[in-house]
This record gives sequence, C-alpha cells and structure tokens, in this order.
Amino acid sequence: MPLLCGRNWPLSALWNFGKLHGLPSAEPPMPDIAAADDCQHTHATRELVLRHHLCWRHRDLDGVMSYYHPDIQYHDFFQNRVIGYADLREYLHASMPREADEAIEHTDRIRAEGDTAFIQYRITLRGGQGLVSFRTSEAITVRDGLIWRVNEYASLVHEQPTQALRPTVSRLGLSPQQLGHMAKDLQQYFERRQPYLDPELDLQRVAKECGYSRNQISYLLNQVLGQSFYRYVNQARLQHLLAALDDATPPIKVDDLAFAAGFNSLSAFYSAFRQHTGQSPKAYVKQISLRARAQDSE
Repeated sequence: MPLLCGRNWPLSALWNFGKLHGLPSAEPPMPDIAAADDCQHTHATRELVLRHHLCWRHRDLDGVMSYYHPDIQYHDFFQNRVIGYADLREYLHASMPREADEAIEHTDRIRAEGDTAFIQYRITLRGGQGLVSFRTSEAITVRDGLIWRVNEYASLVHEQPTQALRPTVSRLGLSPQQLGHMAKDLQQYFERRQPYLDPELDLQRVAKECGYSRNQISYLLNQVLGQSFYRYVNQARLQHLLAALDDATPPIKVDDLAFAAGFNSLSAFYSAFRQHTGQSPKAYVKQISLRARAQDSE
C-alpha cells in the first residue's frame, strides 16, 4: 500500500486517502472566521498531522519520527509520564498498530485550529462484563513545521451494560495500544495452545508463555477486562466443554467432560456452568437430548 509520508501531496488527496483507509469521513475544511494567514496556518497543521497519522497507521516508524521536533515532549497521561525524543522511538514501536486493519475506530475526523490538531479514537476489547474500550484523544501542537508537543489522554469505559469509568492511569508502563496488543496475545494463546486443559494452570505460567510479566497480565485481567484470572480460565474451559457437548453422543457424562476440559473440582464447574447458561448441567444435557430426538423424528 503506498504511503503518503514525506511527499508533497495536496490536502484534498490526503483527505481522500484517509477516507479509503479507515479514517473518519473527511469533509472539506470548515469555514474559519479568522484572518487568511490563520486559515493557512490551520490548514498546514491539519495536513502535517494527517501525514504523521497515516504513517503511524501503516507502521512506518521512520516516517513517524521524521515529523517530530528535536525538543518534542510527548505527554502520556494514561501512564503519567513524559517521553522525550531520545526515548520516543522505543515507546512508539511498542504502541503502533501491528496490522493495517487493527481495530482502532476513529470517533471524529482530524480537527485543527491554529498550530494544534485534535484526534479521537477508541480501541475496543471484550471484558468479563461485556465490551470495554479505551477512548483516546490527542492534542498535537506544531512548531517550525514539526510536531513539538503531544498530549494523549485515555479513559477506560464499559460499553455494556453501563458506562462506568475505570481507572485511567497505568503504573505498569503500558499504553492503551499496548494493553490492546496484550489482550489479543492472551486470547490467541488460549485459542491456539489451550493451556486451560491443564488443571494446574497458574498465572505465572500464562504470563511467561505469553511473554509478559505476572503483574502485567494481572492488571489486564482485573483492571481492564474486569475479571479474575481464574474466571478467565474457567470461561475458556466452559467454552471447550460446551463445544464438546454439542458433539457428544448419549449417554453424556458431563462430569467426565468437565475434568477433561481442565476443571479440577465439580463445584467450580457447576458454578461456572450455571452462571454462564442459567441452567444446571443436567437440565442443559436434557435440552440437548430433546433437541436431538426432535431432529431424528423429522
């Protein structure tokens, strides 16, 4: 995919390119009541920030870095830290999208006023109580044709069933983008390697095999996804068992399937099962049997 970084493209071409590649609908600039030179300043700021943002979206780290002023101050209020130019490459490398179609949803088009532009987007994850998202906004200030300051704010919001705010400061050195990567890594690890089948699985092993620290995985589960480690593991075991039930033939021995799925106690299994399905295992199996008989009689 061609990049627009470092090329003297007109602003209209940048708007069209952004629209094609997932940026919010790009309208012609809104009329400004300011003087003509202020309008030109605003347009120049918007164009530079859009170029920079497209480089970031397409993982062109060199292109992104070329837009920063040597005296850049990047204020990450989620991590409560300020990053200077010397440390910025490593910071951005860890938080850039891993794929061009990564689930980053822009909630507004890029807006600019004078020497400052504003970007808003969110990253959505599936937590224990429904969807949660990081709602992020950036105020980007331009000086001497380069980005001189970035103020980035992020809030963790429950999309369902309430809109309750969660803690907005990470003390583990993780940006919202990094936490999104971590959640995806954890999900893929569980889907591909099925570690939950081991009844002795613990947090330390999961963290090590995912490539993160124990504290990082614990923070992701408890503070971001809103569930404990054991609830997360038991949900994976339950999904495995439900899939096995769909393929089982009578007589169905649910307890044996529970142990095979990694549950190390029947009480934990019954509790997780009822909480997820609203039924006892016995009632659920009876429904499966009745459904099978109805299909056989057709």
